[in-house]
Parts: sequence; C-alpha cells; structure tokens
Amino acid sequence: MKEESKIYVYRLWPLFLLIVGLPLLSFLVWLLMPVTELGIVVIDKTVRDGSYQEHAGLFWTLEHQKYKKPSGDSYTAAMDYFGFFPSGKSDFGQSRDLKDKSAEEIRKMATEADLVYVADTYGVYEGDFDKSASVERSAKIYGGMDASDLLLIKTTVEEGRSVVVEFNSMASPTTKQIRNEFENLMGLKWTGWIGRYFDELDTALNSDIPTWMVRQYQRQHVSWNLSGPGLIFIKESGEIEAFVYETDYDNKVPLIRTQKVNKHGFRLPEVVPYPDWFDVVMIERDYEVISYYDINPTSEGLKRLRSLGLPRFFPAAVVRKSEKGRHYYFSGDFSDMDGSFGSPRFFGLPTLWRGLYVASDYSDRQSFYWNYYYPLISQVLEKVGEE
Repeated sequence: MKEESKIYVYRLWPLFLLIVGLPLLSFLVWLLMPVTELGIVVIDKTVRDGSYQEHAGLFWTLEHQKYKKPSGDSYTAAMDYFGFFPSGKSDFGQSRDLKDKSAEEIRKMATEADLVYVADTYGVYEGDFDKSASVERSAKIYGGMDASDLLLIKTTVEEGRSVVVEFNSMASPTTKQIRNEFENLMGLKWTGWIGRYFDELDTALNSDIPTWMVRQYQRQHVSWNLSGPGLIFIKESGEIEAFVYETDYDNKVPLIRTQKVNKHGFRLPEVVPYPDWFDVVMIERDYEVISYYDINPTSEGLKRLRSLGLPRFFPAAVVRKSEKGRHYYFSGDFSDMDGSFGSPRFFGLPTLWRGLYVASDYSDRQSFYWNYYYPLISQVLEKVGEE
C-alpha cells in the first residue's frame, strides 16, 4: 500500500509543480523586480462604486510594474485620485478634487508630477445609484472638467511634463469655455460626436441599450426599427444617428488599427476590436497617430459620415512630443475595466492573460485590456520614466 502511495505521489508532482511551484516562482520574481518612483496625479470624476472602474486598469498596471510614489508608498486605486468618492449611502458620496487647492498648490503639484492622467470627467448621476431613474438622462450629482483641472494640465504642459487624457474628459458636462481652452492648449478639436457599438440593436433582444437613447432616436426618426449589430452616433446638440452593419459599414465591430512601424515605436497588435464608447476628434499636425479607428464604411455609409462632418478614419490614440514630455489623447474609454484582473503581484501574468484572451475576442472587455490598453499604458509609463 505504501508503495502504491509513493507511485501516486510521484505521478502527481508535475501537477503540484504547475499549480504551486510556478505561481510561487512568479511571485518571487515579481518581488525581485526593481521599484520605479514616478509622481502621478490621477483625475477621475466618474466613480460610482468601489470597483473604481474608470481607473482600475491604470492602477493595476502601476502595482504590477512596481511604480511607486516619490515617497516610496504604493499607489492605491481607492485613494490616490482626485474626483468623486462614493459612500454607498443616501448622500451618494463626496468630491475631493482640485477645487480645494489654491493656484499655488496646483502649480506645485504640476512641477512635482511626472505624469498627469485624466481618466474621466463625465461625472456621476442620480441614475447611477437609482436604476429606476434611467428612463431619461438623470440629474447630475457631480462632474465636468473645471478651471482647476485645466490649470493643472496647463501648468504640467508648461513644465514639460507628460499628460494623458482619455475619452469624455472634454465632452459633456464640461462647459464650452473650459473645453475651448483645453482644445487650444492640447491642439485637439472635438467634433461634438461620440459613438458606441452594440452587438444587437433590437431592444427586445438587448436590454443594455439605454432607454433615453431609444427615446431620443424616436423623437428624431419616428421609430427605433433597428436590428442586428450597429453603431449609434450621438452629437452634443442631441442629434442621433444609427449605422447598421452591412448597410452602412462592413467591420462588424470598430477596429483599432496600429501600423506595425510607427514613429514613436509603440509595440501594439495591428488590429484590435473595440466595442465601447469613443469620441471623434480632430488633431493638429504636430500629433502622431499611434492607432486609429476603422469601421470600413460602405459607399452609402461614407456619404452619411461626410454629411455628419465626420472623417473616414477616427484617431484612437495620438501623441505629440514637447521639449521634455509628451501629450497623449486616448479617444476611447480605454482604462475602464470591470471585473477581476487577478493579483498584480505575479511576474508574467499579462503574458498569460494575452494568451487566454485573444485580441479578436471582443465579447469580453478583458481581451481589450490585455491586448491593447495594458501594452499601450505600459509603454507610456516607460517613456515617462525615461524622461
């Protein structure tokens, strides 16, 4: 019997090594990785709950790659940002942002920061906490880029430091005055249009389409007689248009394309599907396009795009280099990540996840995170560290 037990254990040791040995080795390698100190200021005004969804992807990367504050402390998604802090109670929560800082304090922050990251300024609304209020767009509780945020970005740019700004940071509910100043500062121009992909436009089959969106479309087009995959474009003025797959465009899901050889040397997949919100912006000539959106419009779809004042291709990620730093704009909800990533304290975990979540699988948001956002932000952080 003892001999049989020995044989049994002998046969199981490779499995034991796989389950226990490899993770342990991965953790030990992570522990030995060098720490990099980087001063990062994060703004996120769209925090609805403890998942910190709009900036969770950034903070996972910071911990995995062992970026720490100049003080030596680790960055934490729950505390190290300016914006809205939900309470989970009837008061919804409270804001802790740059309005509480003097101009001198903001300038000091900018001079000490290596990177300012504006994840989202859309804000929080009553409907985020009370789903019964979702028939129409609900009242705003807090949100929008303000003069204090703009001062931080402006001073950071003047100091030659790096800035990353994501989708919806300059769109509604940011005021037109603040937006215009931001556009002039960053060399960008929002067309006023945002868009989103839905894998099914038939509301009887897809309950994820917001009721307010359907109502708004019905007011302008009489009925929502849409079905199948499609894109919904919404303009700040309220105009709304639907592009139906195979009628108006031929790439079922919008694709983010990256040239294999690009001026700034970003190593990214050449094609990644992107099924989430994006905005359409125009850029000045000193910007380099890292990646761009391609919906492959039909001839009819191209006519419709032109009638809306939209280009054939939309910038997805762009960068321009200043004397010392770089200015990035991500024209999509890139750092938005819901769900568990796994512990960041294991070396090689992103490589494992990229193997499990293939780039072509858009059904799971984690696929986009591991195949596009993680390598993109990793290289951005690396460049910031070098500068």
